[in-house]
Amino acid sequence: MLISISEVLGLIVTSLVIGFIFMDKFPRKDIHKKFDFNTLIYAALIVSPGIILHELMHKFVAMFFGLTAIFKVFGLGIIIAVILKLVHSPFILIAPGYVELGNATNNLQTFFISFAGPFINLTLWLLAIIMLKSKKLGRNQLTFWHVTKQINIILFIFNMIPLPPLDGSKVWYSLFKLIFP
Repeated sequence: MLISISEVLGLIVTSLVIGFIFMDKFPRKDIHKKFDFNTLIYAALIVSPGIILHELMHKFVAMFFGLTAIFKVFGLGIIIAVILKLVHSPFILIAPGYVELGNATNNLQTFFISFAGPFINLTLWLLAIIMLKSKKLGRNQLTFWHVTKQINIILFIFNMIPLPPLDGSKVWYSLFKLIFP
């Protein structure tokens, strides 16, 4: 099976949490409301793809190598993100999920699996730059591509930091081991 029902549900929960965290960055029609479900969905649809596609790329590249890969919601990561949002922290830390590998990997597989997530963020960033050069974008499209550009470059840079458990630690370590066995 390509993706299980529990993974789909986890991705939906992850998207809603990410939408909640970023929903105050988008203007609301009724500014007197404390909570607007439409703004939550709008924020989730704009911000989530960079995070969701990042995790799915890890999964699909691992599956390409014949490995078992399952997306798991990281409850503690979600709780920390929501708490930081509720206390109006200027620092946002979002670690809503991860891909669990069921089989051992070699250095080449580890490199490609680990780099797949940041690579999709880099690709989305470049795509956003290209799309923003278009003269025929409406307000919602401009917002979508501008936020996509910002979120994905941050995700790429952050995830390439060579500190565990970030992807960068696995990318750089496996690359080092491939070059210097």
